[in-house]
Amino acid sequence: MILFIIPVAIVSGIGALLAASLVFAERVITNYGDVEININKGAKKITTRGGGSLLEMLTAEKIFIPSACGGRGTCGYCKVKVLEGAGQLLPTEEPYMDKKERAEGIRLSCQVKLRNDLKIEIPDELLAIKEYVCVCDEIIDYTYDIKQFNLRFENGHQLKYTPGQYVQVLAPRYEKSSDEVYRAYSISSDPADKSKIELIVRRVPDGICTTYLFDYLKKGDTVKINGPYGQFYLRDTDAPIIFIAGGSGIAPIKCILHHMKNTNNNRKSTFFFGTRTTRDLFLVEEIQKFEKVLRQFTFVPIVSQPEEDAKWKGVTGRVTNAAMDYLKKQNDAAQYEGYLCGSPGMIESSIKILTEFGIPEDKIYYDKFS
Repeated sequence: MILFIIPVAIVSGIGALLAASLVFAERVITNYGDVEININKGAKKITTRGGGSLLEMLTAEKIFIPSACGGRGTCGYCKVKVLEGAGQLLPTEEPYMDKKERAEGIRLSCQVKLRNDLKIEIPDELLAIKEYVCVCDEIIDYTYDIKQFNLRFENGHQLKYTPGQYVQVLAPRYEKSSDEVYRAYSISSDPADKSKIELIVRRVPDGICTTYLFDYLKKGDTVKINGPYGQFYLRDTDAPIIFIAGGSGIAPIKCILHHMKNTNNNRKSTFFFGTRTTRDLFLVEEIQKFEKVLRQFTFVPIVSQPEEDAKWKGVTGRVTNAAMDYLKKQNDAAQYEGYLCGSPGMIESSIKILTEFGIPEDKIYYDKFS
C-alpha cells in the first residue's frame, strides 16, 4: 500500500509545483503592468492590465468588434487599425491581410497582445454597437442538429439592423465552459417585427456556444446579444439575384426574402438551398410561400445524397452544380449578383463558379463564418 501511495504523492507534488510555476509565470514573468489604449485619437482612453488580447479588452469595455470565430484567429473579421504599439504582423494574421491593409497597419484584434501602450482606430459604427438583453420566447427543433431561437428584447428595446446582418450571442460560463464566449449568428426573422429576432443555429460538436444554446438554454431564460454586424445585405440595384446557401445558411436569406416581400421588391431571384439528405431539409414550405408573393422568385431545394427510402423527387447533387446548370441557361448570367451563406468550402466553390460565368467578385456578397 505504501509503495503505491509514494508514487502518487510524488506525481501530485510535481503537478502542484507545475501549477504553481504557471501561476508565477502568469503573474510575474508575463506581467506587463498597466497599458493604455488610445482609441480614435483620444476620443476614448482605457487603462487596463496587460497580457490579454486587444479583442478581449475591448469586449470587456463593451466595445464590440465582430468576431465570427470567437477570437480564434480563423475568421479574419476582428480587424482594427493599430497606429502604434502592436509590434510586427504575426503569421496567424498574414493570410487575412492584403497589401493595402498591411501598409495601413490593419491587425486582427484577437491576435494583438496588450504588451505596450496602443494607439488604435475603430470605425465609428462599431463604437455605436450596443448590448441587448433578450428573453428566449421559443425554441423550435427543425432537424437533429438545427434549432431556431426566438429572442424578444426586454424593456421595449429594438435592434436596428439591415436584413442579412448578424449578431453575436454571449454564452455565459456554464458546466462545460469556464469562460464567457461570443459567437456570430445571422438574423432570420421578419425585419418588420422589431420587438424580437430569430436565430437559426446548427449544432457544432463540442462547440461552446451551440452546446449552451442546445443543451442549457431554456424558454424564459435571458440571453445577451450585441450587434448588428456584417456587409451581407441586399444591394439597391435591379440586377437579377442568385442565392446559394446550405444548412443554417438559410437564415440571412430568409430575412432578406421577408424584406423583399415587405418592400414589394420583385427582382428576378433564384434560391438554391443545399442539404446532404432529406432529413436535413427544413423550412421548405415557408420559403416556397415567397414564390406566391414574389412573382419572379424561385426556390430550388437540393439533396446531395437522398436516402433510398426517401422517394425524393427534387433536384439531386451538389448545390453548386445546380447553380452552374442554371447559369448556363441564362443569357445574362454575367449581370447577376450572388448572395452566399454556408460553409467556407461551399462559399469558395460558389465564388469560383459565379466568376466563371462573368459575375465580378465585387458583386458576390457573403459573410463566411468558420
